[in-house]
Amino acid sequence: MPYDEELADRVRAALGAIRGVTEIKMFGGLCFTVRGHMAVGVTGQDLMARLPADETEAALREGGVRPMDFTGKPMRGFVYVGPDGCATDKALQTWVDRSVAHASTMPAKKPKKSKTKP
Repeated sequence: MPYDEELADRVRAALGAIRGVTEIKMFGGLCFTVRGHMAVGVTGQDLMARLPADETEAALREGGVRPMDFTGKPMRGFVYVGPDGCATDKALQTWVDRSVAHASTMPAKKPKKSKTKP
């Protein structure tokens, strides 16, 4: 499923000048990492948001939010935010800020070595 390009552009704008952000295509969508850790992403028309595991239940009570379960099993600390949950720039910015803040608490990952054959 292709991802919503307009939402991706809005996420890019919300990330602004945050240092250490990398954009990666994954999960059939687009992922934005902070210092090597997934923070937010776009899949279909949904925003993927990473939160502290202990905040997930409260987040699920917010409008437009559901468990991230693309494998058939909900992933702890990850939620999908549907179009209604991030319709305004302010709402989207709140999700991006929460996710970036969480990803920023993790130690930076070292870049993976390329597995090119000689």
